[in-house]
Amino acid sequence: MFIEIIVSNITDWGPRLLKGLKLTLSLTAAGFCLASMIALLIEYLRSRHALIPRLVARLYISIARGVPILVILYLLYFALPEAGVTLSAFMAGTIGLAIVYAAYLAEVFRAGLAAIPAGQREAALAAGLTPLAAFRIILLPQAVRQTIAPLLINLVSLMKDSSICALISVPELTLVSRELMSESFLPLHVFALTAILYFSLAWPASIAARYIEHRLQRHAPRRTTRHVLPGFAVGASP
Repeated sequence: MFIEIIVSNITDWGPRLLKGLKLTLSLTAAGFCLASMIALLIEYLRSRHALIPRLVARLYISIARGVPILVILYLLYFALPEAGVTLSAFMAGTIGLAIVYAAYLAEVFRAGLAAIPAGQREAALAAGLTPLAAFRIILLPQAVRQTIAPLLINLVSLMKDSSICALISVPELTLVSRELMSESFLPLHVFALTAILYFSLAWPASIAARYIEHRLQRHAPRRTTRHVLPGFAVGASP
C-alpha cells in the first residue's frame, strides 16, 4: 500500500522533486565554492606573521562557528533590506552557507598545511618566490590533495544543511517536499521519497571520501620524499 501510493503519485511528485533537487545541487555547489575561497583567504591571513591579519582570521572563525546558520540566513535575508541591501533567497542562502562553512573549511586547510614540512616553504622563499606565490604554487596544491577526503565530507554536510534555506523561501528539495505534503496530506510518503533522494547523493560521496582517505593514508610515507621545487627536496638545504 505504501509503495503503491508513491508509485501512483510519482508522475506528479517526481518532476517537482527533481526540480527542487537540481536547485539543491546548485545551492550546494555555489555555497561550497564561495566557502572554499573565503576559507583560503582566512587561512592565508592566519599563516601570516603579522598580528592583525591573524586576529581577524581567528575572530571570523570564532563568530562563524558560534552563530547558528539559521540566524545568519535571517540576518542576510530579512535584516539586510532594512540597511538598503536586498538579496534574493538563493543568494542569501549561498552566502549564509558559505560564511559558516568557510570557518570549517579553513580548519581543514590548516590541517592540510600543517602536514606539509616547513622546509618546503623555506625552500620556495629561498628560490625567490613571494610568500603569496609560495602559498599559491607550492603549499596550496599539496594541502588540497591532503584534504580531499575531509573536503568531500564537508561538501556532503553542506548539502544536507542547505535544507535550512527552505526557511527563507529557497525552492530547494525540502521546500518542494513541504509543498507536496501540504497538497497531498501524505507527509510520510513525500518525505520518505525526499530522504531517498538525499541519501542517494550523500551516501556515494561519503563512500568516496572514505576510499580517498584510505588511499592517501596508504601512500602517505612515499609522498613525504617527493621533490616540490627543482633542486629542493623535502628537508634538503638549498
